[in-house]
Amino acid sequence: MFQVRFHGRGGQGVVTAAELLAAAAFREGRHAQAFPSFGSERMGAPVMSFCRIDDKPIRTHEPVSEPDALIIQDPTLLHQAELFAGFSPDGYLLINSAHDFGELGLDEFVQAVHPSGRDRLLVVPASALALTHLGRPLPGAALLGGFASLTWAVSLDSVLAAISERFRGAIAEGNAEAARAAFAFVQDEREALSHA
Repeated sequence: MFQVRFHGRGGQGVVTAAELLAAAAFREGRHAQAFPSFGSERMGAPVMSFCRIDDKPIRTHEPVSEPDALIIQDPTLLHQAELFAGFSPDGYLLINSAHDFGELGLDEFVQAVHPSGRDRLLVVPASALALTHLGRPLPGAALLGGFASLTWAVSLDSVLAAISERFRGAIAEGNAEAARAAFAFVQDEREALSHA
């Protein structure tokens, strides 16, 4: 089972991103579930959502405590103690930011978690990509494109299909372009890391 935990703030599409990821997995004939966890339900409040993907039926329904991947939609949450709880040294980390790990104050964390496997931990300027392609800084679709490139847990085609099923017109097109751009960005980043 592949388990993903999303962290963001209310209004950023954290719940929608988990639902789109589950829909992408369904398109590939896999089992998936997505659900949120809210604190105070208000715009800007910290929000978590979860997605599980498996080749067999998923029986568990509790929050993801040991994620295989963390997707952090809002970098202002980075220094909350519980954000990285249960994160495995073999896990994948995708952070929405235009700053690198050093600028985010995460160099020590990266070295401790993945001293040699940096290609599993990446920063993607998802809000900027969404602003360029969608006209709004909503990072969810872009992060899913980056996630597809980083983990191959789902394909980019499945992510794009889930986006086109969920949205219509210019919103669907903008989100799809942001996802494609983030997919390419992550490919380029991983290529650069492999030659470093």
